[in-house]
Amino acid sequence: MKTLSPSDLAAIEAAVRQAEARTTGEIYCVVTEESSHYGETAIAWAAGVALLGPALLLLVGVHVTIPDLFSPWSASQVGAAMESAVRRALIGAIVLQVVLFVLTAVIVSIPPVRRALTPPSLKRLRVRRRALEQFVAKNLHLTRERTGILIFVSLGERMAELIADEGIADHVEPPVWDRAMAALTEGLKRGQPEAGFVAAIGLCADVLAEKFPQRPGDNPDELPDAVVVLPKP
Repeated sequence: MKTLSPSDLAAIEAAVRQAEARTTGEIYCVVTEESSHYGETAIAWAAGVALLGPALLLLVGVHVTIPDLFSPWSASQVGAAMESAVRRALIGAIVLQVVLFVLTAVIVSIPPVRRALTPPSLKRLRVRRRALEQFVAKNLHLTRERTGILIFVSLGERMAELIADEGIADHVEPPVWDRAMAALTEGLKRGQPEAGFVAAIGLCADVLAEKFPQRPGDNPDELPDAVVVLPKP
């Protein structure tokens, strides 16, 4: 997973500054290494694999031995033998399940493995939620004309979100941002998030400059141009 270097952050900041010179809109960029710890992924996989323990015992040939009822055993001997066999089988199954649970949880907790085994729908949900949290936390909804845009990138999931405030949403249909999102996600897939950011910012600026052109002498810079780098959750 490629992270953003200081030169990458500087290039993105310069792109934001250049874009905002053309419009009264505000572009705000946020990046995080990962949008969630996805701890439930390790637990779910560990529980699922552990539940297969008894079946694995049967597959490898471990089974409960039933005494020969026609041999000269007394009823008490047969009962004791069956009880012992069942007890051994149950103990073996429980031990196997515990071992499988622990091993699977440890393996799935390795970040690349955890990300690979987490359902894309869950990752998309968490990225979207973190982006919305940042939109509110960074006060993008409090710009003078409600013309703020958040470009949010989660590097670990290789996913991005673009959220436009209502002042923009009232004049620009959501599909208009598809090109910017495509450029951003393409950069993430290629391992070049900085290039994706810069391309997306330029495309957003084209839209904003058309709908919300700059007004000489009346174009305050309401939000920082620098990229905000969030810590891991």
